[in-house]
Amino acid sequence: MKIVTVEEMRRIEAASNVAGHSYAEMMERAGRAVAEALAAWREVRHKRVLVLVGPGNNGGDGLVAARYLAEAGARVACYLLRPRDPAKDENFRLVQERGLDVVLAGEDEEWRSLHDLARGADVVVDALLGTGTRLPLRGALAEMLGRVGQSLAERKQVPRKVLTSLSPTSPLSPPLGGMKGGLPPMEGMKEGIPLVVAVDGPSGLDYDSGALDKVAVPADLTVTFAYPKPGHFCFPGAGALGELVVADIGTDPALAADVALEVITPKMVREWLPPRPPDAHKGTFGKALIVGGSVNYTGAAYLAGAAATRAGAGLVTLALPAAIHTAIAAHLVEATYLLLPHEFGVIAASAASVLAERLEGYDALLVGPGLGRERETAAFVETLLGGVGGKRRLGFGGAGESTSPLPALPPLVVDADGLNTLAEMEDWPKRLPSGSILTPHPGEMARLMGCTIGDVQANRMMAAQSQAATWSQVVVLKGAHTVVAAPDGRTAIEPFANPGLATAGTGDVLAGTIVALRAQGLGVFEAAAAGAYLHGLAGELACAEVGIAGMVAGDMLARLPQAWQRVAGV
Repeated sequence: MKIVTVEEMRRIEAASNVAGHSYAEMMERAGRAVAEALAAWREVRHKRVLVLVGPGNNGGDGLVAARYLAEAGARVACYLLRPRDPAKDENFRLVQERGLDVVLAGEDEEWRSLHDLARGADVVVDALLGTGTRLPLRGALAEMLGRVGQSLAERKQVPRKVLTSLSPTSPLSPPLGGMKGGLPPMEGMKEGIPLVVAVDGPSGLDYDSGALDKVAVPADLTVTFAYPKPGHFCFPGAGALGELVVADIGTDPALAADVALEVITPKMVREWLPPRPPDAHKGTFGKALIVGGSVNYTGAAYLAGAAATRAGAGLVTLALPAAIHTAIAAHLVEATYLLLPHEFGVIAASAASVLAERLEGYDALLVGPGLGRERETAAFVETLLGGVGGKRRLGFGGAGESTSPLPALPPLVVDADGLNTLAEMEDWPKRLPSGSILTPHPGEMARLMGCTIGDVQANRMMAAQSQAATWSQVVVLKGAHTVVAAPDGRTAIEPFANPGLATAGTGDVLAGTIVALRAQGLGVFEAAAAGAYLHGLAGELACAEVGIAGMVAGDMLARLPQAWQRVAGV
């Protein structure tokens, strides 16, 4: 599914209107989608619904939703920020015809009616501002939102549970989050606690950047139209959406064909996953070689190797310091091992020649999990990756050292301390084989870019896109809504933002998942994007069973096959 900017959405709507699918028809479908999404969450019959109606098209969507909710048996009141003329506004005229309560802000002394309505509502529908929002909010609108937020806060007895996993509950939209039937309604949504539904997004959201005004009212459920917007995936705005539903309003998908940004969906991943024929053997599913581990970071190598086995690779080999072999092999009996020379438990520079003799026959190579940053190990990585003109150094003897051709590296994934070592190498992008995958977290990305973490996080999509083009490699920028960017501009965002993944080792699981898919023959972008999705879905499954506090990286390993099974539909 494409992700479109505000300007791209305006262009799509204008082209739809010209083609005969009018703005009025799109508004009708949008408002109905809001009502249907709400009805899928909660019984609306006899419920008190307050619709906050803005002056523009977002307010029009809210008026349509009000009409459908009233038809479903809800007791609906519309609170208008500004007057609307029924002679010119068909949706407002229909609301009046149905006898719905209407209150005008300009006639509400000291916001008393607004306070009473918000205090008594079972549901508040925020249809004040849409994608054309400009921040900061000022004047009556800002004061109105502040009053609503205050009124709702007085009724809240439990914290809002925010889910940004894009698991729609409405049949209007495919389940992006991968959960069949959507995730269950949020914990804490008890009687007496109002549900907040945002039309397009909370009023005060910048839909391109994710910036959020201080008076914005966080939603429990957000319904956006045709396509999600970048701001739906950028914090702090992404944290105020609740759960996101993307509703079809009848626009032609061809109008977004040139959009490079997309959200990864189960359908996309299903089409990428390799077949699993009944007559397969272990060679059918590829051989993955993982270089990592050190005496201080034994778990990282284990997690990456175990993830590669769970993500479908036919054979996984761990190349690691001989000193830690026993500790890891006792827990990961399915892998084979290549024992490398070491210095006090870290991979020695001389290990490059040992590894070179065993590269042939492997379909993908991962370098980095748990390597450490000692000088000897950095020299090993530089030897492996630092060749010029097809040659790499095989010795470290100074001026008299010789060079010798090394076998071409298999398709490469670089993670963790492999990335940190790259950041210290001169002209490192030129030393990587074409078609490599880099999997940095924001700190590693900042080191590679030579900037601050704040610079990376300020615009994660742009950082990943620009550096993928600059480095001519696929970049997987980890974090809430991991970004996968290719050198040609194609960019995909995974739909999960799971605090349970904010724990040591989950990045090693991701790297192992990606190298396994690469070994099974997936293209470089597809392996990165599918790996990010399966990893995120496994995290959601683990979180649902274990909980967001105390969940550890190892909890994801058994859930990787479950994630594959859910996506594949078997």
